[in-house]
Amino acid sequence: MFKKILIANRGEIACRVIKTARRMGITTVAIYSDADANALHVQMADEAVHIGPAPANQSYIVIDKVMAAVKSSGAEAVHPGYGFLSENSKFAEALSAVGVAFVGPPVGAIEKMGDKITSKKIAQEAGVSTVPGYMGLIADADEAVKISNEVGYPVMLKASAGGGGKGMRIAWNDEEAREGFQSSKNEAASSFGDDRIFIEKFVTQPRHIEIQVLCDAHGNGIYLAERECSIQRRNQKVVEEAPSPFLDEATRKAMGEQAVALAQAVGYTSAGTVEFIVDGDKNFYFLEMNTRLQVEHPVTELITGVDLVEQMIRVADGQKLEMSQGDVKINGWAIENRLYAEDPYRGFLPSIGRLTRYRPPAEVVEGDHIVRNDTGVYEGGEISMYYDPMIAKLCTWAPTRAEAIERMRVALDSFEVEGIGHNLPFLSAVMDHPKFVSGDMTTAFIAEEYPDGFEGVDLPEADLRRIAAATAAMHRVAEIRRARVSGRMDNHERKVGSDWNVAVQGQSFDLTVQADQAGSTVRFEDGQELRVSGNWTPGDQLAKMRVGDTPLVLKVGKISGGFRIRTRGADLRVHVRSPRQAELARLMPEKVAADTSKLLLCPMPGLVVKLSVAVGDEVQEGQALCTIEAMKMENILRAERKGTVSKVNAGEGDSLAVDDVIMEFE
Repeated sequence: MFKKILIANRGEIACRVIKTARRMGITTVAIYSDADANALHVQMADEAVHIGPAPANQSYIVIDKVMAAVKSSGAEAVHPGYGFLSENSKFAEALSAVGVAFVGPPVGAIEKMGDKITSKKIAQEAGVSTVPGYMGLIADADEAVKISNEVGYPVMLKASAGGGGKGMRIAWNDEEAREGFQSSKNEAASSFGDDRIFIEKFVTQPRHIEIQVLCDAHGNGIYLAERECSIQRRNQKVVEEAPSPFLDEATRKAMGEQAVALAQAVGYTSAGTVEFIVDGDKNFYFLEMNTRLQVEHPVTELITGVDLVEQMIRVADGQKLEMSQGDVKINGWAIENRLYAEDPYRGFLPSIGRLTRYRPPAEVVEGDHIVRNDTGVYEGGEISMYYDPMIAKLCTWAPTRAEAIERMRVALDSFEVEGIGHNLPFLSAVMDHPKFVSGDMTTAFIAEEYPDGFEGVDLPEADLRRIAAATAAMHRVAEIRRARVSGRMDNHERKVGSDWNVAVQGQSFDLTVQADQAGSTVRFEDGQELRVSGNWTPGDQLAKMRVGDTPLVLKVGKISGGFRIRTRGADLRVHVRSPRQAELARLMPEKVAADTSKLLLCPMPGLVVKLSVAVGDEVQEGQALCTIEAMKMENILRAERKGTVSKVNAGEGDSLAVDDVIMEFE
């Protein structure tokens, strides 16, 4: 077995590999850029080697620099994680040339299956059903438009060497095909050092289901069930689960056997993933093969009990698989939510900055549930604009899907993140969405259910009553504490009233709080009673309460006259007032928001890579105004209405902060 492994990656996947290597008694070496000098993976590894400036194309994907780190550290093997050099055959060749093991497939398999164009041709030759498209190289935007018309809109423009949603665009017409081609090429070149683009038919209303395969160098290959990855945004997976709520055993077996046969046809070894799109009749079509570990691998590990990183290392060491297909069993259900540094209230645009608070829920391994959090950040750390915006992968396991979802709801509510925009509210909303709960979703789920973006959640009255009861009891505790601190009252509890009004989400509840040693009984004006218990004390930013028979986890902030409460995807201002205060509050005028309709504001920190209009230009609704690059993604900002550009405040190459005014309109 190897004594020392270098992890040619960063962030949560580097930390994930280090954990398994440490358990196996293997020394680990991290690599890091200027931006990652204090990163968690650097702290966790036994050794660390600096490899260059912050941009990935000057550090993490420069083969010579990574090879220098391998040589200086004396590592016997390299685990590439995912992204970066994980599917780069030249990197695998460079390692082989110096006798260092690549913890992944052979060079030939990477070249055949890691390239999306080549892999599709091989799949077609092998008789695998594939999505219609054009697999040749595309010279320019004009040719992309011509091919798109031949294939038939809508089409998907994809980076040949791509992954993780980078270099992918859906085009519904000629204009979008032209724009998408250039943006896809730019992103592909920046992220993978390979700007080749291909085009395929975009199949509407599909499910995205993938098969995990594991093969050794002795001719053995197995599949470890499937993962449902249909909850996607901008072609980037957001929620994954295993198994799929859609597949039956016969379809699972057919997909699994086809995936293994395809892998073995190209001499594949190590862990890999064969991705399919599946229609409503359970017809499946080969999409691509990822010749690496997938981001969402933890859900497979949770339902099978197989440590995929360990198996990759053992296969790279020349060992045979210790299990056969008959040994693979599906146990329970697992769900993964990807926590991203992005603002769901601003169209999910990237957010960067310092994590002023980062408190994940406690990781748990119990007989009836598991909570797992794969992360690469820590409180006080910085989220950089140079890399993927993922903060963590939160996973739950339970015997049934319904139980796994409920465990995830509580875990999401318990996850504290401050200092940056993040998608926790959106993830909570998905976990409660009827279509997700029923398992009735496609890759169009987010586009269909949130066509105007995410604007938070309006909770039903039953939930609002539970929140009102909890916050009234919390407010009473805070009032008693204030009385004690002031020293002005002898019998603090007697002096604090029992009648309160709670205003939340446009509703008003008159209620009475009667406390005892075990908690409080809250009685509403209509006679409903709710029992509230919990150990919240003033100043705590997380309240783990029990209201009635169910748990209620609240993120708590202080506002004048009440609390800012975040729970189940909702961000609420809860005012708890005495009856007289409530009466006066109803007479107060509402504050009117400032008018920004004639301004183009920068929605995220980023770099201006293109200005598409100038002062005096008349623009139409939907017209491209400028392009902002952040976290390796290009974002085209468009006009919301017809107007004339009166002022341009930024130039190409400028770095902008959130809400900087890019241009103004008459």
